Parts: sequence; C-alpha cells; structure tokens
Amino acid sequence: MYLHPLTASLPAAERASFAQLCRLSHFKRNQTVLEAGASTDQLYCVATGLLRVVTPECGDRPEVTSEFIRPEGFFDLPVREDRYRAEQSLVAVLPSSVYLVPVVAMRELCARHPEVAMALLGLVVSRMGMLSGQMRRVSTLPSEERVHRVLHQLTQLAPVREGGYDKRISQSMIASYSGLSREVVNKTMRDMENRGLLRRDAHAVHVMHTFARAA
Repeated sequence: MYLHPLTASLPAAERASFAQLCRLSHFKRNQTVLEAGASTDQLYCVATGLLRVVTPECGDRPEVTSEFIRPEGFFDLPVREDRYRAEQSLVAVLPSSVYLVPVVAMRELCARHPEVAMALLGLVVSRMGMLSGQMRRVSTLPSEERVHRVLHQLTQLAPVREGGYDKRISQSMIASYSGLSREVVNKTMRDMENRGLLRRDAHAVHVMHTFARAA
C-alpha cells in the first residue's frame, strides 16, 4: 500500500508494517469525513480527490471553508496525545480516498525516524503559512481579486485539461472560502465570462492561461 513520500525512505518491512496499521476509506462528494466536535485517534491523509476544512455555521455566522487539502496533504497533525477533538469538520469536495493513520503509530514512527518528524514539521509550517496567506487575502483584497485568486488556486487543486478546474466545485463553496456571498461570486464569474477570461463546459470551468499566470 502506497501511503506518502514520508514513508518512501523507510525499510521495506517497516513500511509494510506501518501500512497495515492504516486504513484506506472512500468518501462521496460532499460526504463528511470528520465532524467538528468529534473525538478521533486518527490522522487523515488524502490519497485521491480533494477535501476542505470547514468551520460550521453558528447562529448568524455562515459556514467558512478555511483550507483545501489535496493528495498527500494531512489533517490534522497533533501527535502528542493519543486522541484529539476536531475543532473543524473535514468534508470531501470531490469523491476522495483518505488514509486513516493512527496517531500512536505516527508518533512511534517519528520517534524511530527523526527525519520523518522533521518532514511532518515542515508540512505543519507550510500549512500555517498557507492559512496565514488565505486570512490575509480575505481581509485585505477586494472581492473581485479574491474570486480571481481562488479560481486560479482551484486550477491547481482540482485541475482538468486546458487550465480549468472540476465543475463539481460549487460557487457556494468558493464563496465560503473567499469570505464572500454566493451572489458576489456568481456576478464576478459572469463578468469574467463576458470578458473572455472564463468559459464553462459540461465537466469543467476553464480559466484562461493568461489570466491564471497573472492571478
């Protein structure tokens, strides 16, 4: 079973033993992988598809998507405790396969192989940097530029041919990630379409290459 580049340098026998402790689960589009508030003893590593991290709506506060997790990305990486309480939900954006990795097994692997621990630390630092950048964009950029940047990001997270992204990613999802209303996202995308920066077909939303490079 292939797990992650983190395990590539491990001895074959140890890699196989670690893989036996992990479980590959499959999720349909929009299916909840992990509910906010749930207690779990697993780390979640995306094998295929795309997940999003969601703060559920509360009162007048709408649902917020704080980040997307692509293949080889982890949620979450607390390894000091055997179990932890999820503060956010994890939801499949597209049909996805996810490795459930026991926290105890990952912690023991890190103890035996410091290079794995350092690689995990690097992933945590990278994730914090992406979250910080997303918060900065949401708080400082005008709405149109926010939509532009999210669409460009989606061409990398859920790519299809000709510089597009999977059409199953909804405008509501884009709105929850960009901190805007669906109406603003829809208006911006229609304007892009009228200007020739965006086109749609049965399977994808295509963002023009020249725009994608500039976004």
